[in-house]
Amino acid sequence: MLAMSFGHASSYAADGVEMVQAHIEASDEGYKLSSAFSFDLNRGLEDAVNRGVPLYFTTDVELTRPRWYWFDEKAIQASQTIRLSYNVLTRRYHAAISGSLQQSFSTLDDALSLIRRPNRWVIADKGALKNGEIYKVAVRMGLDLAQSPKPFQINALNNSDWRLSSDWKNFNYKAE
Repeated sequence: MLAMSFGHASSYAADGVEMVQAHIEASDEGYKLSSAFSFDLNRGLEDAVNRGVPLYFTTDVELTRPRWYWFDEKAIQASQTIRLSYNVLTRRYHAAISGSLQQSFSTLDDALSLIRRPNRWVIADKGALKNGEIYKVAVRMGLDLAQSPKPFQINALNNSDWRLSSDWKNFNYKAE
């Protein structure tokens, strides 16, 4: 297991997501990505959630293998989306991971903890990578506006409150 940790930023931009750590683990199920992010919702996004508008956070991961004779080989591309919503009647926040896991929370901060530190998820089967090869890994996470309701997609073009994402963070992984 080769891991790359990123230093925790003591303060971060209100419109950005900082990656705290990310690494890949080989398991019997396949290759799993473990990651952690640091961010807060700005006032506009918090108001939208509290009014019942769901927010979708997508984590993307790409593994490429460098080749000297041609373009780099894209070995793996995977993404996971977490839906954050609020039920006004029950006054509970809900976080659902790609339709598989759904949890209910009493506070927004508790619901955001699932997004900030998602469970390890399988990004590829066990035989997807060549043993001993070194792969370049790129990971990012952000608000996925394409899954938002259409009026909010249009609003997001003119409103910086709706831009919440991280830059691609890169590290190397030696397949096991």
